[in-house]
Amino acid sequence: MTRKATYDGHMSKVMGPMREPTYLVLTSLLDGPLHGYAIMQRTEELSGGRVRLATGTLYTALDRLCAEGHVELVREEIVNGRVRRSYGLTAHGAVALRAEAERMEAAARLVTGRRRPKVGGLVPKAGLA
Repeated sequence: MTRKATYDGHMSKVMGPMREPTYLVLTSLLDGPLHGYAIMQRTEELSGGRVRLATGTLYTALDRLCAEGHVELVREEIVNGRVRRSYGLTAHGAVALRAEAERMEAAARLVTGRRRPKVGGLVPKAGLA
């Protein structure tokens, strides 16, 4: 199966923090391959309705994620006269997703690991925080 990607593989290999839509697209593929519309539905479900991907946004992201080696096209089929493409998470994508989850967990611990946050430079009295 071949599909011309928008991205040609010359993307930087150094990844910073993932944007939430990318994180949710990869997360949606953890249980197995999905076709585009199912990825959009699953992403919305995982985000509690906060993230709703437009079709063009999703396929641009999938092209980029394929070029980066995080996602692969696993199946193409014709359904009602239209091509339906299904995408799966690669081993590289699973590693990147796990690394991002660990990065976010460590960042969250900076806040949740504190016993009493200072407010306005003062430590709140017991019962007020």
